[in-house]
Amino acid sequence: MAEAIIFETIENRPPPRRVGGPLQWIQERFFGSVTNTLITLVCIYMLYVLIPPIINWVIIDANISGTDRSVCDANPGGACWTFIKVRFDQLIFGLFFSANPDQLWRPITVFAVLGGMIAWLVMPVTPNKREVGIFALFGFPVFAYTLIEGSLFGLPAAHTNEWGGFMLNISLAYIGIAASLPIGIVLALGRRSELPVIRTLSVSYIEFWRGAPLITVLFMSSVMLPLFFPSGVEFNKVVRAMIAITLFEAAYAAEVVRGGLQAIPKGQFEAADALGLSYWKKMSLIVLPQSLKISIPGIVNTFISLFKDTSLVAIIGLLDILNSAQNASRAFEWKGYDIEALIFAAFIFWICTYSMSRYSHSVERRLDRSKRS
Repeated sequence: MAEAIIFETIENRPPPRRVGGPLQWIQERFFGSVTNTLITLVCIYMLYVLIPPIINWVIIDANISGTDRSVCDANPGGACWTFIKVRFDQLIFGLFFSANPDQLWRPITVFAVLGGMIAWLVMPVTPNKREVGIFALFGFPVFAYTLIEGSLFGLPAAHTNEWGGFMLNISLAYIGIAASLPIGIVLALGRRSELPVIRTLSVSYIEFWRGAPLITVLFMSSVMLPLFFPSGVEFNKVVRAMIAITLFEAAYAAEVVRGGLQAIPKGQFEAADALGLSYWKKMSLIVLPQSLKISIPGIVNTFISLFKDTSLVAIIGLLDILNSAQNASRAFEWKGYDIEALIFAAFIFWICTYSMSRYSHSVERRLDRSKRS
């Protein structure tokens, strides 16, 4: 006969006392072991040694007043931001607009429209994003070129070979991003095509451009590109650099998008085929939206690399912000202030790349359906 099971009632225990707070968080992560404690103390000492002198040089003892180097020479213990103030127009807008300050409203207007357009696309509550996005891809480059170049409106002509500074970096990066991603998507689809000719052409293109350094590509575009066009058809160096950067970055974008395509489950393709969708409808409505969402980190990483690589155009004689900063600091009246010039250029690059990175993170969070309730 089975024995009876006796259940014994146990008194309710009080809930565990919540232990936490900033002090415990600091103790667990910085002083949780002897090794962590030693590393933390060494880092604190290094920050104590390095940070105060940097702050003093960059902010507290820095020079910002005046219009020549006499102020900086009188106070050599601080950074000479007077140099950046005096040469600001040259570093941002290039030599043409710094020499014609009455025409600065043209690039400033373009920068203002660009900033407003980006803000409109970034904010989640703004309407008509599709129309603004189409304008950003197709209308804004035409608007920016015609206004900055100016000859169409009877303004003093600023030909592209006279562009420089940060404006040149933005122009090269914007055209490169807007043109390389669509080309990369087509190449990624071509590489996965079942047609041998299309697949071979796509693979050959991707491997060729990925196998050549961008410096070599820029040299080739500067020297050899005119040979592929009939006599009388000429492109200046800026247009050649735009073509070279676009073709080069399209190969990398194609590989990033291909990685996203391979991550899509096979069932998604089969479901689209079962619905009777054509190839292009299957890709545009089912596959590409999912693969591009997966590929956002890689795509943004490619774009950040593209933006930084625009500084390489200095090797073909273009004055981007880095080259402009170096030339300005080597001028006789400002010779010796190379550090300030390089810090300013690096800071501009950091602002742009960090903003791109943060925006990509926000897009990822907004599109991540797994965290939605």
